[in-house]
Order: sequence, then C-alpha cells, then structure tokens
Amino acid sequence: MPTLIPVITRENTCCFSGYRPEKLSWRGDETDPRCIRLKADIDAAVESAYRAGTRHFICGMARGCDMYFCESVLALRLEHHDVTLEAAAPYARQSSGWTAADRARYDRLMSDCDVRTFVSTEYRRGGMAKRNRYMVKRASLIIAVYDGKPGGTRYTYAYAQKHGLRTVLLTPPE
Repeated sequence: MPTLIPVITRENTCCFSGYRPEKLSWRGDETDPRCIRLKADIDAAVESAYRAGTRHFICGMARGCDMYFCESVLALRLEHHDVTLEAAAPYARQSSGWTAADRARYDRLMSDCDVRTFVSTEYRRGGMAKRNRYMVKRASLIIAVYDGKPGGTRYTYAYAQKHGLRTVLLTPPE
C-alpha cells in the first residue's frame, strides 16, 4: 500500500541524532546485545512519538544510530501508512568514502525514504552541522542517542534544546 503523505508541519515532525559506530562500545557489531537493546529503545521511542502525533520523521543518514533510526521508522511505516520519512543528507555523495556494505545500506535506505533532501550539493566544512540545524528547525521533537560525548550529537542536542524541541534522550548501553 502506498504511503499517504500527511501535511508536514513542525508540530508533527521528529528529527534524530545519535552516534556513529566508533563512539559506541560495541563499535559496528550489530549482533551485540547492547546494540540490539539500543535498537529496541529506538523502536519504542519512534512508536511513542507516533502515538503522540508525529507523522514525519527526519534522519541525517549517517552511519550507526542514524541508520538504526531510519530502519525503525521504515518498520513503523509498514504498520502505519501515514508515516513519512525524510533523508536529510549533508551533501549528495555523503557515503562515497564508506565501505561497500555501508554504501549499499545507505543507498537502500535512501531509496526507501519518501523525501530526499541534500542540504548542500558537495562536501563543505560545517556541512554536517548545517544538516543538523536543518533537521532541528523543522521538528518539534528530537530523539537522541547521547551520553555526553563531544561531537555532532552533542551539538545537535544542544541546538535542539536552545530551540525548544521536546526531547527523548536514549543512553547507549555500556
């Protein structure tokens, strides 16, 4: 069944921020019980956001937690056809330096998104932060996998708080 595109408003939109595999204690091993637990936490947060009225989700399409979030929303969309998913990539060739497996996953997820936004046409210094600001400015809720580590997730979380977004904070299992 095709996705029914809802009217997208800031009030019914959720964005996401989280760590890349290098900042997670299990690195890239998605069979690790801690990763499985985090994915279940993301699924529960996404379902809760839906029950609270969120219909549009925005994902930054980075490796790691962004991919988990994207897959979670796609699974939710199978059950609720009024869910839409936007890929907000910092630039068109975001995955060009990734492994073949990561590029294939990225390409599959991008093709499954309802909306594809490229914040810039090519790589630029500060492009990831620009993408993160794009997501926050369009959402009223952020789901973040964050435990205080410095980097883009901390920046995005702080930016979301500054702009008054409701927050669901998920701590990655150690």
